[in-house]
Amino acid sequence: MPAALAIAIEDEDYCREEVIDGEYMMAPAPGEGHNSVMTNILVMFSNYLKGKPCRAYGDNIDVFLDENNRFQPDVSIVCDRSKIKANGIHGAPDLVVEILSLSTAKNDRGKKFKAYERFGVKEYWIVDTVTRRVEVYHNSPEGFVLDNVYAVKDPVLDFDVEKPPTEIKVSLYEDLIVDVKDIFYDMMW
Repeated sequence: MPAALAIAIEDEDYCREEVIDGEYMMAPAPGEGHNSVMTNILVMFSNYLKGKPCRAYGDNIDVFLDENNRFQPDVSIVCDRSKIKANGIHGAPDLVVEILSLSTAKNDRGKKFKAYERFGVKEYWIVDTVTRRVEVYHNSPEGFVLDNVYAVKDPVLDFDVEKPPTEIKVSLYEDLIVDVKDIFYDMMW
């Protein structure tokens, strides 16, 4: 293993770096719950996309929207393979998933939300590991429109409260349906 990689692995202060509106932003490495959810979504997308033109990516690939915006989405799907380069994705992915954490929620709901909208991401998910909810937005000529808020069915709240939908139909494929309980499967924290 190269020395630089060994140092990075042992460095407990490792941070992810993104550029948002020309400003460098650092975020700590994600925790267990965040990582479990990211892995669950990435595996579901990757398994579904085998043999299809679209590709799913995890959080350690740069997405270059322009010279002032370089993000590392938690999960993304890219269908236009000409955007895929050796050093990252150049252009908007078709679908982006951001998993909220205390250090990233403001940007995920603010500046990054607006950038993904402006650069043409077709579908944007905001995943909240605390409430176990997924907000799904679809891009339209007017910008992102909330499709719905999806949640794990909660038996404690299963009386006369309106129940949120539990299955997400991904807009990129007619038959790609994700059960919200599979997103949060085996999440410990």
